[in-house]
Formats: sequence, C-alpha cells, structure tokens
Amino acid sequence: MNPIIRRELLEVLRTRKALLLQVGLAVGCMLLVLVRWPTSAVSDLTGARSLEVLRVFGYGLLAGILLLVPAFPATTIVREKIKGTLALLFNSPLTPASIYLGKLGGVLGFTAVLLVMTLPAAAACYVLGGAGVRGGITLLYAVLGVAALQMCTLGLLVSCRSQSTDSALRFTYALVLGIAVLTLVPHALLRGSSDLWAQLADWLRCLSPVPAVMEILGHADVGAHGMIVAESVLPRYLIMALLFSLVCALSTIALFNHQLFDRSRPAGVMTEDLSTLGQAFRRLLFLVDPQRRSGSMSLWINPVMVKEFRTRRFGRSHWMLRLVAVCAILSLGLSYVAASGALGWTIEVIGGGLVLLQIALLILFAPSLAAGLVSSERESGSWQLLRMTPLSPGKILFGKLCSVAWPLVLLLCATLPGYIVMMTVKPELGYQVQRVVVCLALTAVFAVLLSAAASTFFRVTALATTASYLALLTLCVGTLLIWLGRGAPFGHATVAAVLTINPVAAALQAAEMPGFTQYELLPANWWIIGAACLVLLVFLRFRTWQLCRPE
Repeated sequence: MNPIIRRELLEVLRTRKALLLQVGLAVGCMLLVLVRWPTSAVSDLTGARSLEVLRVFGYGLLAGILLLVPAFPATTIVREKIKGTLALLFNSPLTPASIYLGKLGGVLGFTAVLLVMTLPAAAACYVLGGAGVRGGITLLYAVLGVAALQMCTLGLLVSCRSQSTDSALRFTYALVLGIAVLTLVPHALLRGSSDLWAQLADWLRCLSPVPAVMEILGHADVGAHGMIVAESVLPRYLIMALLFSLVCALSTIALFNHQLFDRSRPAGVMTEDLSTLGQAFRRLLFLVDPQRRSGSMSLWINPVMVKEFRTRRFGRSHWMLRLVAVCAILSLGLSYVAASGALGWTIEVIGGGLVLLQIALLILFAPSLAAGLVSSERESGSWQLLRMTPLSPGKILFGKLCSVAWPLVLLLCATLPGYIVMMTVKPELGYQVQRVVVCLALTAVFAVLLSAAASTFFRVTALATTASYLALLTLCVGTLLIWLGRGAPFGHATVAAVLTINPVAAALQAAEMPGFTQYELLPANWWIIGAACLVLLVFLRFRTWQLCRPE
C-alpha cells in the first residue's frame, strides 16, 4: 500500500472537522429524505413521491460534493510546501507519480467515507421505490464519484501552484463555480442554434456534473424552453470529466520536482517596449499605481486598513481594476441581451441573472477576503505584534473590516451599469432596483461579518475560509432546496418562512424573478439580516477585545 495514502487518510480522519463533516453530511441527507417522506398511509403506485425523495437527496448530495470535497485537496500540497515536508517527499525513494497517487488516494478515500455515510439515506430512497428515471441510485453514485475525482484533481493542481492555503481555497472554489455553473451559460445563450459555436457550447456544458445529475433525476428538459433534448449528456460528461481529471493529474505530476521551490518571478516588459495599443491598455489597467501608495500615511487614515491593502494581493489597485472591468462588461452584456430581445428573455429574467452574478461574486470573494482577517495574523504570529501597538481593539477591527468593504463596494458598483441600462429601457424599474440594491448591500455586510466572525474562531486560515464558505453556501444555497419542493410536500407558508432568512431569495423576489414573485419576503428579510449583522458586529467587537487582552 502506498504509505502516503495511509498517512493522508489517517491524518484527516483523526481531526474533529472530519468527524463533524461526516456526521453533518449524514444528518443533512437524512433530513432531506425525511422532509420529503410520505406522511399518509396510502401507497404511491405511480412512483411520483419516490422520485421527489430521490431528487431532493440527489441534489443535496451533489451540493455536498461540490462544497466539501474541494477543500481538502486544495490545501494538502501547499500545506506540505509551507511546512517544508514536501521537499522531504521529493528526496524519498517515491516517484512523483507515487506521491501524487498517494495524495489523490487519501483525498478520494475520505470522499468515499463521506459517500458511505449517506448510504442509509440512499437505502431509504431505494426502499420507497426511488429507482429514478435513468439508472437510479447506482448511476447517481457513479456520477458523483466521477465528480469527486474531477474536483480532487482540480484542487491538487491548484494546490501545487499556490503559495498559501487561503489563495488555494479561493482559486479552487472559483474554478469549481466556473466548471459547475458558468460552463452552462454559453449553452443557455446559444440554445436552438446549429452552428459550430452552439455545438462547442453543448460540449462545454458537459464538463459540469449538474446536467448529468439532472438527467439522472429526470430534469433534463428543465430550462429547455420547450425544445426537445435529443442527445444524452451523461456519456459525454463521463468522457469530459475523465479527460479533464487526466489532464489535471498529468499537469500536477509534471510540476512535482525540485523546480517547484525555485520558481522565478517573471522579468516583465517595460511599458515603452510595448506597442501603442499595448501601452494604452497597460496604462488603463494601471490608472492607480500601487507603488505610489508607499509614501507616508495621513494621520486620519486607519493604519490597519493601509497595512491590509499593502500586504494583500487583491488590495492592489490594478487587480481590482481588472476585476471591476470584467464585472462591468458582464453586467452590460446581460443588459444588452435584455434590451435587444435577441433571446426572448424578459427584463425580469435578466435582472435575476444580474442578482445571481452579484451574489456569486459576494459569496466567492467575501470569505476569501474576510476569513483571514484575524486567523492569518494568529497563524503567522503577527497578531502579537499588532496587539502590542497602541491601537485599540475597536480601531483594529474597524481597519480590517474597511479593508474588505472597499473591494466589495467596487465589485457591487461594477455591476450597477446593467441596472442603469435596464432602467433606461423600462423607467418604472427604479423602485425595484432600489430594493435589489438594499438586499445586496445587506448581503455583503452579512457575508463580511460572518466570515470575520469565523476568522476569530480558528487559528488556521484554511479552516476559517472553509467554515465561512460552508456557512454562507448553506444559508444562501442550501435553503433553496426547500424552494425546489414547493407545492409538494411543502406548502406556501413553509417555503415563505424558510426563504425569509435567505438573502438571495429576498434579492430575487425584489428583482421579480419568476418563481419568487408569489412570496412576500420583504421587509422581513431586511430586519432579520440587519439584526444578524448587528449581533455579529457585537460578537466581533467582543472577540477582538478578548484576543487583544494579555495572556
């Protein structure tokens, strides 16, 4: 047996977080099955109720795979690199392929343990008669196993090329979001066409496990707008996912050598040596040169905020300008689709798409920026130096929160041009846009405070970031599983009560997204999220004061 597999698997299984993940996933799947379990004594011979149970269980298990699995491979190699033990592995008799297979086997072994914990819930679906539409539970687990392999190889590749655990987690979850969700967008835009671009988009969406799981659960025609879905997605997904995993594995093995520690920084190119167009483009990206901020600080500026901006990569202006430019282009592109009517989408649907884009950006960047505010200082030992300064705990907390607030404000403002275009097309949308902006602002504040609160609990940034992602995604995405079961067995009152605590559902209801207009979530959601933000702020103030006390 590969010794690395044994070491990796035992190291993970002996931690408390592994035990919590196993119990939490098993209990979550059990609750998903129980809430859809038949309550009457009448047998359902049509199999409709059993299919409902299987669908909720399948989507919940897919969400668990996409949320829980990438965290472990994304940190395993970069953690070895930081500790200095990766060089010892390279000096051992093990080949790079053996080291990689050991790392991959350890992560897949833990993933297999997680899937085994869900077997009781799967057995309940089978006993109820939930054979599914195509292949049933056996095929569902096969697809989820391939999806786990796909995410593990992706996480190992990112971990090999990263220099810190928080950046590895950030890029891994960003790529998981892109593979699982963003690959579906070109096919949705080009659906109905028969040219080369439409065929490429059709193959690109097969890289995501979502269409394959939907086909197994009988939802292959959802979103088809009445068009017939002739070709199966499942075989193409298996081919694409396995090829993707093979490419990621070979790329990671190729990087497994001593040159991994001697990576030189690119020399760069002087601006005067570029072409006229290149010089103009570079000056556009460097409108605010980060090197110009190296002067003395004003007495009116919080020094902790400046320290965070100067030491964090995304605090540098040229990175933020690039991100803002991409978000603005996406926002204007969606608005152009709504104004031109090229795809027959209504303004409400485009508005919902803008809301989902902003929420995805908040969920992606808020934990990665705020989850390391305190944990990274404690992990590196610099919290002791910060505590010895004459700064008060309130000033330290204020500076750190402001350093996260400014980038998120820029991200939200980058998508506002899309709303301006929509209000120009339809002026009566002004009140609706105001409600959406309030929902997004409260969501941003809540995401920052929740991630910062998680940062005070953990000494390791990777754990704090993972906990923040899980908490936000459980609240914003997990509660939408109840919305999927609206009408049977959940009534209107039950769905409305659950969605009231979900800021994403409130923003979609404010945008009048189809499927959410029948629920009155505002202003109750504003009061709930606002109260939660106030509680988190008080808790953060107390924890910062507690951590700043002499030991």
